[in-house]
Amino acid sequence: MADASKLDRRSFLVSTGLAVGTAATVSALPGTAHAAPRARSLSGDPFTLGVASGDPEPDGFVLWTRLALDPLAEDGRGGMPNRDVDVHWEVARDERFRKIERRGKAVARPADAHSVHVELNGLRHGRDYWYRFRTGNHFSPVGRTLTAPRLDSFGPALAMAFVSCSQYEHGYFTAYRRLAEEHPDLILHLGDYQYEYKPDHYTIPAGNVRDHRGPETVTLANYRQRHAQYKADPDLQAAHAAAPWLVVFDDHEVENNWADDVPEAGSDTPDPADFRRRRVAAFKAYYENMPLRRRSIPNGPDIQIYRRVRWGKLANFHMLDTRQFRDDQSCGDGYKDCPEAVDPKRSITGDEQEKWLLDGFKESRARWDVLGQQVFFAQRDNNPGPAKITSMDGWDGYVASRKRITEGWTNWKVRNPVVLTGDVHAHWASDLKLDYDDPDSPVVGSELVATSITSGGDGTDSNPADHPFLQINPHLRFYNNQRGYVLTKIDKHEMKADFKTLPTVRDHVAEASTKATFVIEDEVPGVKQTYLRPFNAPKMSVKSDRDLIQETIRNETLR
Repeated sequence: MADASKLDRRSFLVSTGLAVGTAATVSALPGTAHAAPRARSLSGDPFTLGVASGDPEPDGFVLWTRLALDPLAEDGRGGMPNRDVDVHWEVARDERFRKIERRGKAVARPADAHSVHVELNGLRHGRDYWYRFRTGNHFSPVGRTLTAPRLDSFGPALAMAFVSCSQYEHGYFTAYRRLAEEHPDLILHLGDYQYEYKPDHYTIPAGNVRDHRGPETVTLANYRQRHAQYKADPDLQAAHAAAPWLVVFDDHEVENNWADDVPEAGSDTPDPADFRRRRVAAFKAYYENMPLRRRSIPNGPDIQIYRRVRWGKLANFHMLDTRQFRDDQSCGDGYKDCPEAVDPKRSITGDEQEKWLLDGFKESRARWDVLGQQVFFAQRDNNPGPAKITSMDGWDGYVASRKRITEGWTNWKVRNPVVLTGDVHAHWASDLKLDYDDPDSPVVGSELVATSITSGGDGTDSNPADHPFLQINPHLRFYNNQRGYVLTKIDKHEMKADFKTLPTVRDHVAEASTKATFVIEDEVPGVKQTYLRPFNAPKMSVKSDRDLIQETIRNETLR
């Protein structure tokens, strides 16, 4: 169990929301977009990292940009002068900005890597808006965002997409571009937005497509440079400009497989004090580079990232944090037959977040309750024999924690619980149960898992019925090991999920197609397949079950 000091810190995070500190990250003051710049003009285009929006509410959202003349500058300052820069912003009801809804001015400060966060309210509910920034004579790209429906309204069907795991070196971000072309209303990023490794440390058999700049990220300058390298990618910029995002981190935004105050085995920062300093740097850079509200301003090595976003009466999005409050992984991590995994004292969420989530279930009147979170929720046993060999990094390593959450939504009669997951670099769809070892245990929920944007390289197409994981675990209903994203359509009657895949991430021109479609019907827990693209087996020897299991494990876990 965590000691008293950790529990006090966790209680502090929940109760304060981290809206603390004397220096705001940005000012969002009324003004005019046509006022003269307060300081001299910059020497070049500072909007090289694009724009973004996030955390929509019925009357507003947060807008983001970060100024950088030289995104890859080693000092993490983006080539910017050491002075404040005025940044003007506009929000309009049309793409050409003929109908301006709001204007204002923010200040981009060196202490915050010249990032800008503008929180808006008082806008019209359930409608599209367009936004842009300006400093001096330089205009940013235009982004599209939207407000949520009124809390007492379902609103129209919601086109929601979710993604995870974008390792820059493993491929081009073509999947982000294809996602932008789908024109979603909302995008969830479930973690591993960027990776911490130095060049050529995390390599794939086909060879990395491009290189990270800089060493392994440990310092604030390192993390700022790495975020800037990712944000400078035009395909990622297109996805950010297409719709508002809800973001949560997993492990690689800090370090592979970290847990609370415990670094990874073999860490570059093995000393606990050094690792806490690393978290300070990682979380400050994360906030500076994400469209997050003030409630997520970090407090030293802590950040409030779990939160609830309501989409009218249609859906509650419970965005979770499964890293910052978890007990350390059992049995040395990895896939293990581990008795500690069932210890009732172990938690992946921490006590405060668990209570917050269960209270959310109790109070929910939404048609759909969606958990946006990082690691595999359903049981995944990879051993056909009596021993249960599961991943200690996912909810299988915290069995009692999973059971309490599942019992919570069943006890409070949540109408449609759906868990969304990233992390494992493959598409999965699962039925959720209270007891996975009892074939007669009823289905009580659904899990949809997005493959990676690039992590692991191209992967391979497959026939889901042949995968041993699905044979060993009958509640697992689908698997595919290609890159892509999941696009959903949510209305009062069903949630339809299209599992999108790309044939390659080694070029910029690959098209996305639907590998499979699953439907979750209102008040009918579990996933129902309605489409599966035929599998054309390549001319090669058939892999054994053991080979397929090992390939799956290698694909999702760096060792």
